[in-house]
Amino acid sequence: MRHGDKQNHLSRTAAHRSALLSNLAIELISHKRITTTLAKAKALRVYVEPILTRAKADSTHNRRIAFSYLQNKEAIKELFGVVSEKIANRPGGYTRIIKLGKRMGDNAETALIELVDFNEIYGGKVEEKAAPAKKTRRAGGAKKKADEAAANETEEKAAE
Repeated sequence: MRHGDKQNHLSRTAAHRSALLSNLAIELISHKRITTTLAKAKALRVYVEPILTRAKADSTHNRRIAFSYLQNKEAIKELFGVVSEKIANRPGGYTRIIKLGKRMGDNAETALIELVDFNEIYGGKVEEKAAPAKKTRRAGGAKKKADEAAANETEEKAAE
């Protein structure tokens, strides 16, 4: 029985599966998007997102943990350099999976998995803003109204 077992084994042994996911993660980090089967893309997202979260805080400990998963120095440099700068303000959800349809040879579902912040089509407008969103609370409403009223009074005085 497989009660509570959520890991997709991808018809591979544990060693083969870890090597596959490591290689896919290295390629995703270096190329920013890859095309693979839907099952592998879903497994890769679970594998790579915690590594990307580690990359946001550049420390020796985090680099060693990421290296234990990836085993590739160039990928680590890319991850802690270019990629970590782009994902610094994002609280999660670093990857996007887009279904592409079925593969011609074996009718397998294919998908494109990409790093969200590196897509120019979707992310072009987000980069222009680049300011982190303010966290607001309901309790600050009265203070905000008072600040707006004070600002309006100063504008009226300036207009006179």
